[in-house]
Amino acid sequence: MPATAVPCLDPAQRAHASATGFEPLPEEDRACAFALVTERGAFDALESEWTALFDRAGHGTQVFQTFNWNWHWCNHYLGDGSWGNAAPALAVVTARRAGRLVMVWPLVRERVAGLCQLSWMGEPVSQYGDVLMEEQPDAPALLREAWSFLTAELTPDLVRLRKVRDDASVAPLFAQCDALPTLRLEAPYLDLASAKDFAAYEQRYSPRSRRNRGRLLRRFAERGAMALECHQEGPQARDLATHAIALKQDWLKDRGIVSPALFDPRMAAFFADVAQGSTHPAGCQVSALTCDGEAAAIEITVLCKERTVMHVIVFNLAYEKAGAGVLLLQESISRAFDNGCRTFDLLAPADGYKLDWADAVTGVTDWALPLSLKGWLYARVYLGFAREGIKRALSALPASVRRRLAAGVGSS
Repeated sequence: MPATAVPCLDPAQRAHASATGFEPLPEEDRACAFALVTERGAFDALESEWTALFDRAGHGTQVFQTFNWNWHWCNHYLGDGSWGNAAPALAVVTARRAGRLVMVWPLVRERVAGLCQLSWMGEPVSQYGDVLMEEQPDAPALLREAWSFLTAELTPDLVRLRKVRDDASVAPLFAQCDALPTLRLEAPYLDLASAKDFAAYEQRYSPRSRRNRGRLLRRFAERGAMALECHQEGPQARDLATHAIALKQDWLKDRGIVSPALFDPRMAAFFADVAQGSTHPAGCQVSALTCDGEAAAIEITVLCKERTVMHVIVFNLAYEKAGAGVLLLQESISRAFDNGCRTFDLLAPADGYKLDWADAVTGVTDWALPLSLKGWLYARVYLGFAREGIKRALSALPASVRRRLAAGVGSS
């Protein structure tokens, strides 16, 4: 693709450059060459540059934008590369300056309801979406140039970017575009950096809550021999991750919650490979609290740059009243201190049990940017109203009916 010149820095950008210690680059060095990656081979060829960019510019909140995480995603969710079928096709935007990779915008293109839609690479297993880019004094201008490039090259009807944190690199772009917020959630987190160790951190919880967890621990131990397993890579991690998804499916059926993504065999296969980590390790760790050798609760976390992200936590229904999930989460938080983590991210949504542990929350928004009339209608009518109405209608059904629906999804 031909190079696209980024505009000269305006006075405000120059002031920002001075304040942040950046020296404005000569105009000839700021010319940016954008390219579109649509083939799997070209994606694989980015590995070393993508990883180097993440190492020097990535944040723990961008854990789902690592090359290795998305490499595993491609193995399970990517289509054959042909455009027009139901499977997603690669549409990754890259930007280079003087040959150096400075931006990766990991997108895929899909045919949805007759629309050409762009969305984040990594769905449904990635929980945050963002642009990976070096911090530059003209970063907002570079982001706008990338946006203009991708919309011109791909001419989508709709750009649907879900699960964007308020502090994401891409977030400022939505203030400048005619973007529609279609869902607003909160992601609770624990500020581990505020205490020297777990014993000190735990003092912020009320004496009653600490006593309750101690009581749960004693009751759980009365049921049998209690043990904690923790595996980072290897066949045991793989088996536990597979079992965790199966337990999550059992839990969904029991609650009558319909989740096609979790019952899709690709999700279990994805987490099995990521957990085993035999190639392209993505920082996945799998833990289990066992009773007489049986898994009572299992947790899948991802570690990245002093951040622990709790992706999946589930308890065995046979231990529902035993507090196994609470006890496992407590052990996981304690271990995060041992691993030198500064943040323990519970992800969205802000369920009650998460808020019981959390110090604060970060806003997470689903954004829709329609670029054609039919894209506008889809975003306004379906994403804006009908989808949530369908969810509310399902939730209003009797529990017995919802359980039958969930069981039907699981057996299909």
